[in-house]
Amino acid sequence: MDRSPDQPVADHLIAALLDARRVELELLDGLTDAQMLGARQHFVEPPIWEMGHVGWFQEYWLLRHLDGAETLLAGSDGVYDSFSVSYTRRWDHDYPCRRATEEYIGEVLRRSVGRLESREVSAVDAYFYTLAAQHEDMHAENLMLIRKTLGYPRPRLSWLDPAAASPAVDQTYAPRDVDVPGGVLMLGAAPGEAFVFDNEKWAHPVEVAPFRIASTAVTNVEYAAFVDDGGYRRRELWSRRGWDWRRRERAEHPLFWTHGSEGWYECRFGAPTRLEPWHPVMHVNWYEAEAWCRWAGRRLPTEAEWEMAATMEPATGRKRRFPWGDGAPAPACANLDYRAGGTIDVRALGAGDSPVGCRQMIGNVWEWVEDTFEAYPGFECDPYQEYSQPYFGLKKVLKGGCWATRSRLIRSTWRNFYMRQRRNVFAGFRTVAR
Repeated sequence: MDRSPDQPVADHLIAALLDARRVELELLDGLTDAQMLGARQHFVEPPIWEMGHVGWFQEYWLLRHLDGAETLLAGSDGVYDSFSVSYTRRWDHDYPCRRATEEYIGEVLRRSVGRLESREVSAVDAYFYTLAAQHEDMHAENLMLIRKTLGYPRPRLSWLDPAAASPAVDQTYAPRDVDVPGGVLMLGAAPGEAFVFDNEKWAHPVEVAPFRIASTAVTNVEYAAFVDDGGYRRRELWSRRGWDWRRRERAEHPLFWTHGSEGWYECRFGAPTRLEPWHPVMHVNWYEAEAWCRWAGRRLPTEAEWEMAATMEPATGRKRRFPWGDGAPAPACANLDYRAGGTIDVRALGAGDSPVGCRQMIGNVWEWVEDTFEAYPGFECDPYQEYSQPYFGLKKVLKGGCWATRSRLIRSTWRNFYMRQRRNVFAGFRTVAR
C-alpha cells in the first residue's frame, strides 16, 4: 500500500482500516432489516452476513491471531468463517440484529486501532493490518455487487464525483488492435512490493510470442451485435460446457439486460437504463466471453499477454508497476474507488494508457483472461491459507480491477478469480487477434 514518506506506519495502517469501514457502512446504509437478509440467490451473501464477516475477519487476524485474544462474539466462527460456512447456509443463521452486529464490528475496530496506538509497529503487524483492510475493501466491492444483483437502490456514497461519471472523451479516438512485440515477461509481482497476495508470488520468466490486442475492452454495442446475430442460440459458437451452461440458465443476453422499444437497457440497482454503446460490456461470464470471441474470430488473451500489454515498455523491456508508470492510480488514469458510480466510456482516460497503447487496463471492468487460476512456480501459502490454494485449477483469472475496486488494492499483477459461470461480477473482457 502506498503512503507518504512522512506518514508514520501506524497512522497509515489505522487510516486504511478506518476508511475501509467507512465505505462498508455507507454501502449498507439505507437497507431495511428485510433487505439486510435478502433473497436467497446463488453467489451472493446476505448483507447482514457481509457486515459481520468483515469484523470477524479483522478480529480473527488482528486480535485473536496476533494476541491470542478470545472472541468478542461467542459462536462467531460457525457463522462468519467463509471457508467453513458455504453460500447456501448463509441465510439459515440466527444472526445478531443489525445494531448488535454494528456494535460487535465497531468494538473490534476500536480494539484493533488501540493495539497499534500502544506499540511499535512490527513487520508482522503491518502485514496483517494491510490484509484486514484489503479484505474489507474486497468485501465492500462485493456489497456493491450484492446491491445490484438484488435490485436494491444505488447507495448514496459521499465521495461520488459527477465529473468522474462523464470524463472527457476524444471523439476521434478509434479502438483498434495494437502490436505487442512479445519477448520474456517477468509474470507476477516483484519482491519489492510492500504487500501482495500469495498467488502473485513471485515474478518468473514467461516467453510470449508477438501478438495484437484490442486497445479497449469489448463495448456494449459490440456485444449487442453478437446478441442480435443470434449468438446465444448458435451452438457452434459455444464450447460444450458453455452450451450446457447456456441451456441450463436459458441465457439469451447478458445478466441485467432487457430489450425495450428503443433497444437494449440494463437494470441498474433496480432501475432500467438505456445501454451506453461506448461503455464496456459488463456482467458477462467466461463462457459468454469465449462465445463472443468465436463469433468475432478473436480469442481471450493469456494472463502473460494481458500483463505484458499492460506493463512492458517495448523499447527497454522494463515492466511498469501500472500501465501509466510506477505512480499510484489517479483519477485521470483509472476509473476506481466508486467515484463514477459505474462504468465510463472506453475512450476516456487516455492518460492511463499502457506503453503499447492499451486503454483502461486498470479500472472500469475486470477483464477475463484465458488462463485457469494456478499457482506460480515455487508457490508457498501465506498465513491466510484459504485465500488462493483451494481454488487452483477450478476458477478463471480476471485482471485489472473495476470501477468499484479500491485504488490502494489494485495493481497490474493482481489476480482475481471466479468460476467460469459467474456472471454477476463487474467483469468484461478484451480480445486478441487470432
